[in-house]
Amino acid sequence: DDEGLEASYQAHRGAYQRIFDRLGLEYAICSATSGAMGGSASEEFLAVIDSGEDTFVRSTASGYAANVEAVVTQAPPAQPIEGKPAAVVHDTPDAVTIEALVDWANSDAAGLGREVRAEDTLKVVMVAIRRPGAELDEDGNPADNEGWELAGVGVPGDREVDMKRLEAALEPAEVRLLEDRDFARNPFLVRGYIGPRGLAANEVPLYVDPRVVEGTAWITGADEPNRHVVDLVCGRDFTPAGTIEAANVREGDPAPDGEGTLTLQRGSEIGHIFQLGRKYTDAFEVDILDVNGKRARPTMGSYGIGVSRLVAVLAEQMHDERGLRWPAAVAPYQVHVVIANKDAAAAEAAEKLAEALDAAGATVLFDDRPKVSPGVKFKDSELLGMPAVVIVGRGFADGKVELRDRMGGETTELAYDDAVAAVLELIGR
Repeated sequence: DDEGLEASYQAHRGAYQRIFDRLGLEYAICSATSGAMGGSASEEFLAVIDSGEDTFVRSTASGYAANVEAVVTQAPPAQPIEGKPAAVVHDTPDAVTIEALVDWANSDAAGLGREVRAEDTLKVVMVAIRRPGAELDEDGNPADNEGWELAGVGVPGDREVDMKRLEAALEPAEVRLLEDRDFARNPFLVRGYIGPRGLAANEVPLYVDPRVVEGTAWITGADEPNRHVVDLVCGRDFTPAGTIEAANVREGDPAPDGEGTLTLQRGSEIGHIFQLGRKYTDAFEVDILDVNGKRARPTMGSYGIGVSRLVAVLAEQMHDERGLRWPAAVAPYQVHVVIANKDAAAAEAAEKLAEALDAAGATVLFDDRPKVSPGVKFKDSELLGMPAVVIVGRGFADGKVELRDRMGGETTELAYDDAVAAVLELIGR
C-alpha cells in the first residue's frame, strides 16, 4: 500500500546514503523527473564531478538540490490588465535576434520612452511534438506527419530553450526543433518574427515559461518580416495553451524553495529511486492475495544503484597527481606490501608480514618482483592506490618498516612487530 511504499522508499534512501557515505563520496540527493519510468516521485543520487553527464543545482541557503530538468520556476504574481497600453506593431528592420531587437527598442527611432532589456522580450521557439502511439509515415518526421503537431515555446528573451528540460516536461512525447522543410510547409511561420498572434490564428498552441503571467506586457514577433509588436499583454492579446518548464536554469536564479540562489554543478548519476505507485500494476491488472486472502493491487517502487559506474566515480573523485586512491571498503586489495630490500631476511620478513595480514582478514597485494627497482615499485603502489602500503626496505635492518596512508598521504615508520596492528587500524578492521 502507499504507507508501505513510503517506508520502503525511505529505507532504500537511507541505505544508499550509508553506502555512499562509507565510500567517502561527495554526492547530492536531487529531486528528479520520473521520465519514462513514471510514478509520483523520484530522487537521484549524483556524485559531484566536473565531467559528469548531468547538471544539477543547489541552493546557497538551504538543502535544496535538484536535477536541472526538475527545477520549478517560481511564477511572479499576475498583474492587472486594466490601464496597460494597447499593443502596437512597429517596423524593426533586420531585428532577427534578441540583441538586435533590444538595440532597436532602446533607439530614438523606436520612441518607446523606456529602457528595454532582453527579459522584456518574448522569444518563440517552434517545435514539433509527437504523442505516444502516433504513427510515422515512410518519409521521416516532418511536422505535418500524422501524429506530429506544431507548437510554440515562449520564453523571456534573455533565456534559451533547454531541450533536456523541454523533453522532460513533455515526457513521454517526442519533441524536436523544426527543420527547413517544416517552415516551408507552414509559410505563416516567419523566422525571427514569430509571435503569439500568428500561432493563435493558425490554431498552433503556445506554451510559455511560468514567468509569462497574466498582465505582463511583451515585445515579440508580429508574424511579418521586419516587424515586431510592442506591449502585447498576456491574458488580453494572447492566451497561452499552458505553462512549460523549458527555459535554461542559470547560476544565481532564485531557489524554488525561496531560500537563497542556485549554483550549478556537474554530476554523475550513481543511484535513482522511484515511487511508481500502481502505474504498472494497474496497466497489467496485477492483483495478489493479501494476508486476509482478499485480492489487492500491489504498489511498486524501483531502486537502482550504479555499481559499475561507482568505480569510475571513485577514480574521478579520489585520485591525485600520483594515481588512484581507493577507499578501504571497496579497494581491490586493502594492503600493498612492497619488498624494497634485496636482503633475503627482509624478503622473508615481508612475506611473513603479508601472510599475517591475510590471516588477520585483510586482502593483500604482495609485490615481490625480484628484478624491479624500489623506485618503480613505489610509483606502482601510488598508481594502484591501495589504502595501506607497507614498505619493507632499508629500515628493516633496524627492525623498522614504513606504513603509507595512500588516502591521507602520511608516512609512518614503525616497528616491524607493530605493523599488523597498525595496518588493521588504518583500514578499519
